[in-house]
Amino acid sequence: MKILRVPLLLAAVAGGFLLYRLSRPYQGFEGERFVDVPRGTSTRGIAALLADAGVVRSRWDFLLARYIERGRKVQAGEYRFQHPATPLEIFDRMARGDIFYYEMVVPEGWNMFDIGAALERTGLFPAEKFVSAARDPRLIRDLDPRAPTLEGYLFPDSYRLSRHATPEQVCRLMTGRFREEWRKLGAGADAHDTVTVASLVEKESKLPDERPLVAAVFENRLRIGMKLDCDPTTIYAALLDDRYRGTIYKSDLESDNPYNTYKRAGLPPGPIANPGLDSIRAALDPAASGALYFVLRPDGSGAHQFSANIADHEAAIAKYRRALRK
Repeated sequence: MKILRVPLLLAAVAGGFLLYRLSRPYQGFEGERFVDVPRGTSTRGIAALLADAGVVRSRWDFLLARYIERGRKVQAGEYRFQHPATPLEIFDRMARGDIFYYEMVVPEGWNMFDIGAALERTGLFPAEKFVSAARDPRLIRDLDPRAPTLEGYLFPDSYRLSRHATPEQVCRLMTGRFREEWRKLGAGADAHDTVTVASLVEKESKLPDERPLVAAVFENRLRIGMKLDCDPTTIYAALLDDRYRGTIYKSDLESDNPYNTYKRAGLPPGPIANPGLDSIRAALDPAASGALYFVLRPDGSGAHQFSANIADHEAAIAKYRRALRK
């Protein structure tokens, strides 16, 4: 009986030691580490990656954790480690697929310059690199042969981006999302004109219920050859010329940039922002209205007063200005 107790004792000691190692964070871990696990990497390969990065003491620690959790599988992807963790905690994270990514939320109405600035803030790449990629319309030319850039087709949504994402990949992801939504709409309309009008609607009104009315104003003006006189197009023209400073100047209104609808009749050459679905639907189906003008109401609601003639419009403007003075 004494002979049998020795192996049992040794097994208990060994088991206790292994459990101790598996439940103890690796104190040699320092700083921030990224480990990229390609699809199809073997367990031994993953263990080596973690050990080489200094995330675990040795690859045997991870292999033992994998043996204990043998009913689960590690998910491929890139992982970020910021503090010491036990081999079991590390395996659990990787089995859950706690993959590292940047989350970028693109609101409706952002333009390519806004998106580029947001990407730069994540640290992925400089804003100008994204803008340069977005100026190339080839990704959308089959849908819109007249597109001067990808503006209008970088669909507003939440996106998960890896650390290795390139500007071109982000553009492909966003235009791909637009294609999905456009296909769901089943619209037989011309994409170029529809998205261009939708971008003006998006920038002029933040209230979904009145967007069909704003779209009607633009449609009515286009029909009679009246200039659109849309402030956001003037701002966009200044952005393209790298001269926008946060407000509209007289020189902006007089600019001969083709996007300036105070100077040129008809639609601008392309969208001035990336519209959401409400604005696209409004452009596809404007309200039945004879309105040619609109101005903000002075009640702070964000709603507009619509008018069919210049006299009523000027009266609405005067009312708005009186309210501002008060």
